[in-house]
Amino acid sequence: MEFIDRLLTCADCGGEFIFTAGEQLFFFDKQFKNDPKRCKPCKSKRAGMGLKAGAGPAAAGLSRTETRTECSACGIETTVPFKPTQGRPVLCRQCFQSKRVPTTGALVTAATTAEMVASGGEHTSVSAELLSAAQAPRA
Repeated sequence: MEFIDRLLTCADCGGEFIFTAGEQLFFFDKQFKNDPKRCKPCKSKRAGMGLKAGAGPAAAGLSRTETRTECSACGIETTVPFKPTQGRPVLCRQCFQSKRVPTTGALVTAATTAEMVASGGEHTSVSAELLSAAQAPRA
């Protein structure tokens, strides 16, 4: 199928814009049924409106879940942006950050988490052996 450039009128500003052969080929490949209604500047303005306050997911009726829960490591009350599932630990921001810092080698993650939970929330209970094992270069 051969495509040629076409002149269209913008639905917002009333100005004319070119619907190029390349754009038509793209629309054809994507199986779009309708021609574009807006010129590029009006389309950009319209797309930018979605980024402003009040036009996000909350305005559309979607809200982020905030759940009050207790940190599995230290026991303080905290809020998390998800609904916790049973059987999985939930960490406060401080415990989460301290858990991430020493795990440069990624081999200590499970051991560190298990030790933090087993120790009753003491942040300093991670042993020097585990930290040195995580930071030691592997051959």
